[in-house]
Amino acid sequence: MSRIAHIELDDRNLPPPTPEIEQERRVAIFDLMEENSFTLPKREDRSVPDGPYRLGLSIRDKRLVFDVQDESGAAAAQFLLSLGPFRQVVKDYFAICKSYFDAVKNLPPAQIETIDMARRGIHDEGARVLVERLEGKAIVDHDTARRLFTLICVLHFGG
Repeated sequence: MSRIAHIELDDRNLPPPTPEIEQERRVAIFDLMEENSFTLPKREDRSVPDGPYRLGLSIRDKRLVFDVQDESGAAAAQFLLSLGPFRQVVKDYFAICKSYFDAVKNLPPAQIETIDMARRGIHDEGARVLVERLEGKAIVDHDTARRLFTLICVLHFGG
């Protein structure tokens, strides 16, 4: 059961999200709970509990915090990732999402599809950065990384 069974975003100190951001968050969490792959790698110096896991995501002191617990709520791992490597791709993602949301209201389907393809490309880049940053800390598949990247963007929205 190497998966996330519960996820919680700590967004207490963030401004209220726009309806579009809230929708992105709901969809990402729903999709993540439907299907994901999340494993803590084995360590020689200590045992690592098997999943399923409870995951808390937050931004503290300009770092992305992953708080991982086992199913009972006992601490399994905590790792902090610098936000620096995510800044540009998050900025690009928000810009393309704004273009996409505007396009849906005003442009023909062919132009919307072009913008959506660009949005998916930036989303894939964010997932790739996340997989790199998680190396040695957690193992996730591409789809899980994409959904987690969306949630990182949601946290960046107010950060």
